[in-house]
Amino acid sequence: MSRLPQPQLSFADLELQNQGVHLDPLLQGILTFLDDHALLVEQVRQDLVRGLKHPNSGRDGITPAQTLRSLILMRVKNWDYRELRERINDGHTLRTFTDFNSQRVPKHDAFNRAFNRLTPDTMQAIHQAVIQAAVQLGVEDGKRLRVDTSVVETDIHWPTDATLLWDTVRTLTRLVGALGKILPRGVPGFSNRTRSARRRMQALERMSARERHTQQEPQYRQLLRITEQVLANARQVVQKTARVKGVDVTAGAGIEHLRQQITEYCKLGDRIVDQTRRRVLYGEQVPVEEKVFSIFESHTDLIKRGKARKPVEFGHKVFLAESAQGLITDYQVLEGNPADTTQVRASLERHERLFQGAPIYMPRTEAFTVRKMRRNVGRRGCVRCASRSAVGRRAPSGKPWRAARCSKRVSVSARALRAASRCSFGAAE
Repeated sequence: MSRLPQPQLSFADLELQNQGVHLDPLLQGILTFLDDHALLVEQVRQDLVRGLKHPNSGRDGITPAQTLRSLILMRVKNWDYRELRERINDGHTLRTFTDFNSQRVPKHDAFNRAFNRLTPDTMQAIHQAVIQAAVQLGVEDGKRLRVDTSVVETDIHWPTDATLLWDTVRTLTRLVGALGKILPRGVPGFSNRTRSARRRMQALERMSARERHTQQEPQYRQLLRITEQVLANARQVVQKTARVKGVDVTAGAGIEHLRQQITEYCKLGDRIVDQTRRRVLYGEQVPVEEKVFSIFESHTDLIKRGKARKPVEFGHKVFLAESAQGLITDYQVLEGNPADTTQVRASLERHERLFQGAPIYMPRTEAFTVRKMRRNVGRRGCVRCASRSAVGRRAPSGKPWRAARCSKRVSVSARALRAASRCSFGAAE
């Protein structure tokens, strides 16, 4: 990957610049903002080189400026990775905006790998730079604040004990098979039990509620026995391949990477076997904190918000704070399923540090009622909790305070987080 912040332009790039291509006003404003905050590009560069032994060697890749601009474009336009790549590849203006110019646009998975290397601190720095620019320009004064929570779901299937055991068997079998293709002599002694595990998983999933009382326990015992056998065989493969001779450096790195993956999935498989045995065979009520809902997204939390259409959600709860101008002034990815009102005090403290004062009005919602907010806010006399019935009333400034309109705006922001339905980054961060 190229580490140069300003790569050398080619003659084709100069010719494109001489064509006089004008950017959209929104994109031009974003470029002006990024030019004024060059430290953000440097912070992205540090994330891209993080963990690399030789960051200045290797083939050229996506530069820090291209990474940051492509990420912003993807979020502004609400595109997925494939559409992002196609739009940049087909448009001269988007090539100019993302700094690709006449260079070859990488595939969509390259964008995914680059975006996943960005740390939460970098994303928070970008957000804080936008908020500070709004304050300096006088766009936002922080007098009004509205808070709400939403859930960003992870890209997983509905978790059941049978499907989680099946995921463990097929994933470990696939990884061991990939390891056998790299090794000179393959992987002898590993049995492929995917067919037997799939049949028992399908039999359990197709059972009716009445059949489960009498027939599910024998099927689960067989599926658990198969899973434990695959786990034991996979660990033996990891031990036998600790020292492999007769392979080059590239093959050795691939072998070590697969061994690490097999080890991690074996740990998750042990937890799934334990929670299945406790719930199905011993009849225990396994606590939510001890459960694994996916071996691919092991950080997934179970969220219950009392929604009629979606009583259970799998992902992470996100706390949002929005101003009267529709600007997200604060966001936090919460661990587990804490009460919404417990985040109000910390949000107000961050708001005071940012705007040098507490907000005057905070409209209530179903979760953030006046009584709950006042109990969690404490002695902050400058904060007034407005109800939805305050629509049309006059604020001290003489302007009508429309609590319902602010509630609608933050609801739109919450729905925008759920617009993609699932998070495609594939990591907790």
